[in-house]
Amino acid sequence: MAVFGVPLVVAVVMSLVDSYRRRGKKPKPFPVTAPHPVPIGDGEVTTYTFGRDLYDDMLAAIDGAQKQVLFETYIWKGDEIGERFKAALSAAADRGVEVYCIYDGFANLVVSPRFKHFPSNMKVLRYPVYPAGWRFFDLTRYGRDHRKILVVDDGEGFVGGYNIGSAYETEWRDTHVRITGPGVWDLKRAFADFWNLNRRRRIRASERPLLLETASTWEPRIRIHRNVPRLWMFPIRSMYIEAINRASVNVWMTQAYFTPDQDFVDAMKEAARRGVDVRLLVPLKSNHIVADWISRGYFSQLLGAGVRIFRFKDAMVHAKTSTVDGSWSTVGTANIDRLSLQGNYEINVEVFDEAFARTLEEIFATDQSNTLELTQGEWEARDLHRKFTEMILAPLRPLL
Repeated sequence: MAVFGVPLVVAVVMSLVDSYRRRGKKPKPFPVTAPHPVPIGDGEVTTYTFGRDLYDDMLAAIDGAQKQVLFETYIWKGDEIGERFKAALSAAADRGVEVYCIYDGFANLVVSPRFKHFPSNMKVLRYPVYPAGWRFFDLTRYGRDHRKILVVDDGEGFVGGYNIGSAYETEWRDTHVRITGPGVWDLKRAFADFWNLNRRRRIRASERPLLLETASTWEPRIRIHRNVPRLWMFPIRSMYIEAINRASVNVWMTQAYFTPDQDFVDAMKEAARRGVDVRLLVPLKSNHIVADWISRGYFSQLLGAGVRIFRFKDAMVHAKTSTVDGSWSTVGTANIDRLSLQGNYEINVEVFDEAFARTLEEIFATDQSNTLELTQGEWEARDLHRKFTEMILAPLRPLL
């Protein structure tokens, strides 16, 4: 109890103090990259780094839907942006489009109950706050639905780190992609599989199975990886480690919350030691101060091995992206932490394409221009109270 109780109390106090200090403060403007489409096979992948650009295109896609809209999000705020999405989805259902929505109950506890009342012609699945039911000891039933997906008809799909809310529109730096072509079908399957796995077994139309026709083609350069705790399936961690182990030129990674396991840290260290340009970009101050402090516990190892660490200033960077050797890339919802890699429902797009990797490298360079690099000398010279706090919080690493 002492080992975990003391760190937990410290974490709660730190979070409360940080929340008080943030009141009334607004993030500063940050550099962004305009949406950039890259042709891949019979479709294309467009990258977004600014919420307003993304939301405009997502809402336009919903407004143009003719048959079906599949919408899934972790956080769906009941603010102006949230209302715009709700209105667009409701309007699509009114004109005869099949509209399916999924949102996470726990992530939206603070959202007004009024907002979470939906028209009867929309099929809505609220992933429960406590999904285990009577199966208290079944660890496969405790993951949150951390995914963010929008699929419209068979033509386009969106996936990435952006939640739905006004703050994310202009104040957070995140990354999302729009996919067209055969790659959309994998997103449709991902949504349908989650819906069918978690729906209630009742007769109501909103809870019936979601059945899809099977596509006859697929795009080999785009792969969708899904973490599914109910099936004890977590391929995203393996995808990352395999890519890092194969790297020979560079590994450029952007992460909102970085609390990896030791195997992941070792892969990054070994890559740096064999001459790979390994860079990690994280927030200078994220929206979860405890995650920041726990993340710093790995900095000594990484800096000692030659990994360069950049801290994004003045705004929250929430992106979960990586690119390796100018040919491999991933964009998705999974953070590099235990909750994402071994706990939650997550989804990442893996892309094998030089032009797309070049786009992510350009985005990384733009973000890096708004960072402070952490040097080994600066890190070793940090105050004694900082080292003590990192030590106190260390037992919480396996929990985050």
